[in-house]
Amino acid sequence: MSGSGQSSSVFDDSIRTFLGPISDFLEDDSISEVMINGPKEIFIERRGLIEKTDATFRDEQSLIAAVRNIAQFVGRTIDENNPVLDARLPNGSRVCAVLPPCSRKGTTISIRKFSKGSPTFVDLINRASITKEAARFLDVCIYLAKNTIISGGTGSGKTTLLNVLGSRIPNNQRVLVIEDSSELKINTDHVVFFEAKHPDKEGNGAVTIRDLIKAALRLRPDRIVVGEVRGPEALDLISAMNTGHGGSMGTAHANTPYDALVRLETLAMMGESNVPPAAIRRQIASAIDLVVQIKRLSDGSRKVTHISEVISEVDEFGRYSIRDIFKFIQRGRTQDGKIVGEMIPVGNLPTFMSEIETNRLPFTRAMFAAPDWYLQMKDKAKEAA
Repeated sequence: MSGSGQSSSVFDDSIRTFLGPISDFLEDDSISEVMINGPKEIFIERRGLIEKTDATFRDEQSLIAAVRNIAQFVGRTIDENNPVLDARLPNGSRVCAVLPPCSRKGTTISIRKFSKGSPTFVDLINRASITKEAARFLDVCIYLAKNTIISGGTGSGKTTLLNVLGSRIPNNQRVLVIEDSSELKINTDHVVFFEAKHPDKEGNGAVTIRDLIKAALRLRPDRIVVGEVRGPEALDLISAMNTGHGGSMGTAHANTPYDALVRLETLAMMGESNVPPAAIRRQIASAIDLVVQIKRLSDGSRKVTHISEVISEVDEFGRYSIRDIFKFIQRGRTQDGKIVGEMIPVGNLPTFMSEIETNRLPFTRAMFAAPDWYLQMKDKAKEAA
């Protein structure tokens, strides 16, 4: 048996032995996350909606034993001095745990599962997460090597969308993927995966995402993909985007496309670079071409809500200029609570329209025209204002 097969077997035994109360949830493909709030309170997320279960652990000690077993299995430590665990399991699931007294209700754990296989635009279209036209436009942007940030909240589907976009990168380009914990499954012919390394018990040996981006720049990348930008590595990614690595991508936690740029700005200033805020702002405006906003809506569905272009200059007040190319418009709800809406072009041509036409890509100016009902809705809103 190979090493990977043995690891999988040991992992399965650990699940059965220590995580017995939730093992059925972990094996159920319809469940995307298991949330444990102490031994007697377990929730799951199924198809985007959270529901409480009847499952329980015997007591707090049983739950702590399960967490310590997971930590030992992945080579991490969780105890009174290190009460937080953030790790990736061999099957790709992401585990975060917090011990008491930091967690007042008892040991708290979240296990986020990732879908088997590699998602595609067809999968997203079938789930109504995006329209065919919007997907085709994103495909055009990937082909033209537009730097892209995927913005959204926790659990909104950023990683899934980044997998899809990353797998559309042309096969003749070298892609370096950098993550804190490996989650991405980008399928292309020439891809290298890097994972940050946490410090040992003495606090030594850490390798940060910043370290890996700097190393990646010396490894002849065509594109750099950062799984999640959440620290001062934002400045390194922005610098890479501005120095010949077009088509690079990353994700950020933010509620709107504009907020995503502000978030990157804040993160870029967290380091010790002493770069003036105005200079960072100009770099971000120059580096980022596109922000794709994705949200988990109140009915549990995950939808791309904005595809917005970033204009390459800030205004006289230092504000970013963003304009929507596609936007999701909610038009109502069904009787069972499902959101009804459409993702539509809003009538703005991208500034790189000439690139689309020069490369003879099958996306004409007419495809950016807003539908009549949307224009009428905008006119009524102006009159009401």
